[in-house]
Amino acid sequence: MLEADGELLERYGSVCGVDEAGRGPLAGPVFAAAVILPPGTEIEGLNDSKKLSEKKREALYGEICEKAEAWSVASASEKEIDELNILQATFLAMRRAVEGVPGAAFALIDGNRMPPLDLPGRCVVGGDGKYACIAAASILAKVSRDRYMYRLAERYPQYAFEKHKGYGTALHYQMIRQYGPSPVHRLSFLKKMH
Repeated sequence: MLEADGELLERYGSVCGVDEAGRGPLAGPVFAAAVILPPGTEIEGLNDSKKLSEKKREALYGEICEKAEAWSVASASEKEIDELNILQATFLAMRRAVEGVPGAAFALIDGNRMPPLDLPGRCVVGGDGKYACIAAASILAKVSRDRYMYRLAERYPQYAFEKHKGYGTALHYQMIRQYGPSPVHRLSFLKKMH
């Protein structure tokens, strides 16, 4: 895992990694996180959240929050996703996350599309597997979204959100057909079902 380039740190002083979780699901918000790690921070096992078990992500979540210079998690709701489209809603969540990190001067964004931010940045394809600050953001975003989906599972038990986290599994499609969409389903995504 790379630290933010020394050159970037010299030039900007403070670099935050940004990543999202939950672009693909049929239900629930899209989450984004922004994380500034102090130079030299060591977090064992830090990796792209998709390569880690849920237990490992939960364990790393606390360590990242503790060791980060600053961090923020934000989301865009199902309604915002339906109104804007998923790409623009993801950008909105990322923007909110970055705005929640005081002192960020440069953003390293996972992916190939740059959200409109009030600070300079760079996209890094596969960044959550390359930069520690982006990997940390990917874990905060994923864990925060999963925790939120567990809370939704308590509110809407018939959809079994705790099992699929809102993703389009066979079980989830079956529940939607059986019960119809809930208030937390992304209606723009469900239109594609028919």
